[in-house]
Amino acid sequence: MVQAFSLFPGVTLRCYRDDRFKQGCLSVQFVRPMKRQEAAKNALLPAVLLRGTKDYPDLRAITQKLDDLYGASVSALVRRVGDYQTTGLFCAFMEDRFALEGDQILAPMVQFVKKLLLEPVLEDGGFCKEYVESEKRNLILTLEAERNDKRSYAASQLLRTMCSADTFGIPRLGEKEQVAQIDHKNLYDHYKKLLSESMVELFYVGSARPEQVSALMKGIFGGFERDCSGMRIQTPFRDGGGSHARERMEVTQGKLCMGFTTPITNQSPQFAAMQVFNAVFGAGMTSKLFMNVRERLSLCYSIGSGYYSTKGILTVSAGIDTAKEEVVRQEIIIQLRKCVRGRITGAELNAAKEAILSSLRSVHDSPGAIEGYYSTAALSGLAMTPAKYMAAVEAVTVEQVAAAAKTVKLHSSFFLEGVSQ
Repeated sequence: MVQAFSLFPGVTLRCYRDDRFKQGCLSVQFVRPMKRQEAAKNALLPAVLLRGTKDYPDLRAITQKLDDLYGASVSALVRRVGDYQTTGLFCAFMEDRFALEGDQILAPMVQFVKKLLLEPVLEDGGFCKEYVESEKRNLILTLEAERNDKRSYAASQLLRTMCSADTFGIPRLGEKEQVAQIDHKNLYDHYKKLLSESMVELFYVGSARPEQVSALMKGIFGGFERDCSGMRIQTPFRDGGGSHARERMEVTQGKLCMGFTTPITNQSPQFAAMQVFNAVFGAGMTSKLFMNVRERLSLCYSIGSGYYSTKGILTVSAGIDTAKEEVVRQEIIIQLRKCVRGRITGAELNAAKEAILSSLRSVHDSPGAIEGYYSTAALSGLAMTPAKYMAAVEAVTVEQVAAAAKTVKLHSSFFLEGVSQ
């Protein structure tokens, strides 16, 4: 069970007490409205903060401190959740009860996180220039790697096409051109703005009493004023009109991405039915798209669907021969129509449910998985615990899947047309 504490205005701590694990975890997320002009800064910031503090000014000193904390780890955490982008840190550490007698880990870990967040290495009115430039290069390499993954690139381009009027099309890590414009001073200015204007979401998983964790976390965020009045609640998909774009690239395999919309989101009564529909339709190796378009008809190399429940967006991605583009498009629609008509076998329904249930069962397998589910659920507006979610999935009928399918409408597409090199 998750216990929530409001530490200060705009600062929420959620605790999941669990003594099954040798490790606990803590996440600190500054929640920002997704904006094109600051997405890259938010993505870059935690990497820069992890390069050094006043007391631990370089990676060697930070590594030594983490070693002293029984091999604890701290990593950058950047998420996109509907209208929000989060930026912050994720920490994993041994539970106090497994440390040597007299040693503590949680309390000094929290103090170290405070130093990472609030005591960065500064110079010339900004962050350390060397650290900023080094992490900019790393972020650009990451963005270039995503572009070189053609499936990921095509999926990203589809969301840009669909979301011309919605911030959900902004890449989670920003864009290469934005990264190039960042310097040590404007990033530091953004950091100060982030501290004073952002909602803060804290999540702890471990065996410590929530009241103890609350007292520790108050020591980080009690020292400055915060105005979060600019934050809005999650909104449904804002439709700027659909389009069907294409691009040529020197690759032998084309990438077809089709985007659909539905009014059903994770806050709708039909949410579980939509998740089951997605699994029946295209998510997994028992789905209609995989079994028919790939296996039976051999029209593609790969195919699958994904459902962005915060926004009510469903996407289909396929790797195909360029010459088969139109027939693949048609067959995807044919499989959707089969779902609309309720032409779903008992085996298909059961396999779809089991895939979802298996994923939900794994939520409590590790501290990181627990944090990922509950923290994201809180930000996205999903009110169901995994147990309630599973019960809702198990109760879904073929008729409910067909009703959910009827709400799905083709909106946009993007085709990366492969040409021989």
